[in-house]
Amino acid sequence: MSETARLLVEIGTEELPPLSLEGLSRAFAEAFAQGLAEARLEHAAIERFATPRRLALRVEGLARRQPPRTLERKGPALKAAYDEQGNPTRAALGFARSCGVELSSLTTEETAKGAWLVFRRIEPGSPTEELIPGILRSALDRLPIPKRMRWGDLDVEFVRPVHWLVVLLDGQVVPCEILGVSSTNRTHGHRFHHPGALVVEDPTAYESLLRERGCVEPDFARRRESIRTQVEAAARQAGGEARIDPGLLDEVTALNEWPVAIAGGFDPGFLEVPPEVLVQTMQKHQKYFPVEDAQGALRASFVTVANIASRVPEKVRSGNERVIRPRFEDAAFFWRQDLALPFEDMGEGLSQVVYQEGLGSMHDRVRRIRALAEHLAGHLDLDPDLAARAADLCKNDLLSQMVAEFPGLQGTMGRYYAQAAGEHPCVAAAMEEHYRPRHAGDHLPRTACGQVLALADRLEALAGNFAIGNRPSGVRDPFGLRRAALGILRILIETPLDLDLADLLRRAVEEVTDRGPDPELVQALRDYCMERLHAYYRDRGIGGDRVDAVLASGATRPYDIHRRIQAVDTFLHLPQAARLVGANKRIRNILRKAGEAPPERVDPSLLVEPAEKALHATMEEMAVGAAQARAAGDYEAALKALAGLADPVDRLFDEVMVMAEEEALRANRLALLRRLHRLFLEVADVGRVQLGD
Repeated sequence: MSETARLLVEIGTEELPPLSLEGLSRAFAEAFAQGLAEARLEHAAIERFATPRRLALRVEGLARRQPPRTLERKGPALKAAYDEQGNPTRAALGFARSCGVELSSLTTEETAKGAWLVFRRIEPGSPTEELIPGILRSALDRLPIPKRMRWGDLDVEFVRPVHWLVVLLDGQVVPCEILGVSSTNRTHGHRFHHPGALVVEDPTAYESLLRERGCVEPDFARRRESIRTQVEAAARQAGGEARIDPGLLDEVTALNEWPVAIAGGFDPGFLEVPPEVLVQTMQKHQKYFPVEDAQGALRASFVTVANIASRVPEKVRSGNERVIRPRFEDAAFFWRQDLALPFEDMGEGLSQVVYQEGLGSMHDRVRRIRALAEHLAGHLDLDPDLAARAADLCKNDLLSQMVAEFPGLQGTMGRYYAQAAGEHPCVAAAMEEHYRPRHAGDHLPRTACGQVLALADRLEALAGNFAIGNRPSGVRDPFGLRRAALGILRILIETPLDLDLADLLRRAVEEVTDRGPDPELVQALRDYCMERLHAYYRDRGIGGDRVDAVLASGATRPYDIHRRIQAVDTFLHLPQAARLVGANKRIRNILRKAGEAPPERVDPSLLVEPAEKALHATMEEMAVGAAQARAAGDYEAALKALAGLADPVDRLFDEVMVMAEEEALRANRLALLRRLHRLFLEVADVGRVQLGD
């Protein structure tokens, strides 16, 4: 018999949640692998399978039993185990008894601390088939299932009721009962094409058995690619190209075991409705893939994916066409009704819509956003009247019938209504753009109105929520403040807009509170936003130590901070960088431990050693070039100018006793070090950088 085997595990269920299927499959394989590792069972690859009605995995090269291991227990010291006559003491006899052996079976171990009685035993490994049930139960318990179900009169819980269980080691069933079901070698095919049982003779036959006889494609990735290929082909037959959203593709893959793509069509008259509405109706409500022409314009076609190979696909097509029509008719009705009301009047009811307790109505929020937008417009050379107009209208579409039906289209519908009302193009664009970025990686607002309004919207949300105590804690962030802070940072850094975040937050706080300036609240907001920079740069492969080094400079303009971080990253590639980083760490420690405040200026007459004179002369010379580079915003050049201080700094520490006994000399040398440290600090505290990580 081979020393390794193949293991197949399949959990057969009722239809699993489609949005969770791929994640559950991945977590199942990871948890099972963890269980194998904890059981010390060697194995090769783990393949995973997932369909709407099953989670499965196959383990290749699985050891048939655990390797043996040596168990060791240390007993009493030898001098305590035997008396002066060499007779065993009660301690020795008790230790042997606790180990279940005679005293003669114990061995002696010599260590630097003396000799000890030791019990050693080789424990043979358990057969794999005895361990699998426990590993499987543990893996299922570890799955990230927020809400588990119970069914029938059973006490077991799982994401969905379980109907069958396959646990097969090579060709043998591993006996066990999991989630109220006993293990067998019988799986089940497609609910309609092959509802009966299928016997799995061997784990290697699993996929082919389901595909060829059961009408089930068990491989999620392969099924996903099959759907993509079929949808693209069906769209081409309909005269266009399929718009394939990755999230929808995953969801459709999780809804089908035997997918068959079918193209359908609808009345071209519906194309008068904004395409985003039609697309959302098709994707969200019906799980259809829209079809576009070569220019990206929506065609009166769609592709649906059926979970059955129908003998009469025309009926499947006509059924889907019949279902989509009333939804499109509703959308067209909402569109016409909204257009009948002037967009400016649409927001009259905002005063009756509560924004948040403690922050008034949505009308109050719009008023605050307007004030912030006008303030920002003054910094960005934007007509304040345009900024104010955009702010006045930015939440009006929330009261439209279309957004009531399709909440995800807020902003998008505002753009259409503003265009239909003849608003300025910048104002119309801002209706949609001020929600950007909606998520990580989303586009930023491109127009000046959109940028100003996006910043004002997020500043108001942050300041308002912080003012009434709605501050994120731990992983909880019900008001999306992390996303708001990251959105502000992205707009300021990536647009770029060289604005002072501290000034913007101060203005926002003044707008949302009626108690005047609140330095503590402004500081809390600033700290919160700056802390988000760590996540922003971590996603870009830049360590938090670089961010901390720059923030130590006191910089408050995110785009300026960004340029400093880039400069530090470049500086660290210079050959002198490691020495100067080390020197700055040393200087910071010396100044902290000195216990005295050095003079503000270095007194050249008190520089007596050649090394300190050389450092002072070189430092003052290079400070001029560094200052000119900083003034021009060229932080890379500023740090490169200071890189020339590496040799004089090394010489100072080699030849000069900084903490001299004579008070005047010591104070002057501390002032020299502080001067050096401040030169770097005007760009970044490079001493905070961790090299070699």
